[in-house]
Amino acid sequence: MKNIKTDFEDRFWTTGKGFGLQLMEHFFQFNELDVSKERLSNMMKYAVKRNSWIHEDPAVIFQFHQSMRLLVRAGHLVMQKERKWTVDTRPEKIAPSVLGLLSEKEYRNPLLVFRKAFWEYDIKEFDYFMSGIVYFSMGAYENLPESNIVMPYIHTVKMLDAAHLILQRKKEKEKAENNSGQEG
Repeated sequence: MKNIKTDFEDRFWTTGKGFGLQLMEHFFQFNELDVSKERLSNMMKYAVKRNSWIHEDPAVIFQFHQSMRLLVRAGHLVMQKERKWTVDTRPEKIAPSVLGLLSEKEYRNPLLVFRKAFWEYDIKEFDYFMSGIVYFSMGAYENLPESNIVMPYIHTVKMLDAAHLILQRKKEKEKAENNSGQEG
C-alpha cells in the first residue's frame, strides 16, 4: 500500500487575483480589529511573563491563532497580486490617532506594510511566532521564547491595521463606483 502524502499548503494559497482580499474579508467577518489587536497584545504580554498564563478560553485562542495564520497568508497574496488601487494620494495631513502603528507612508500605501514584513520574515517564521506566543501564553513556564518575538509582533499588528485599511478603501471604491454608475 502506497503512502500518499498530500501537501495542501502550496496549492491552496496560490489562487488568483482577489483571493487574498476575500481571505482578509473572511478574517474580519469573524474578528473585529480592536478585539484582535487587544487579544494579540494580551497573548504577547503573557508569553513574555514568567509563571503566568492567559485566562481566556483555549478554544478562542486556537481559533484566533488559525485566523491570524489566514490573515498572514492573505497579506502575502495581496502583496504579490494587488498593485495600485490601495494607494491614497490625497495631500492632506493625517491625524496621528488614525495612523496607529502605521507610518504616514504606510497609511497612504498599506501594501508597504506587507512588503516590509515579508522582506524580513517569511510565512513560516510568522507561523512560528504565532505558535510561540500561543504556547507561552497558555501555560506557566520558566523559559521565555528563545527568539526575538517583538519585531514579528509589531509586523503582525501593522498587518492587522493595513488589512483593515485595504478593505475599508475597497468598500469606499466600490461605493463610489456604484454611486457614479447610478448617476450616469
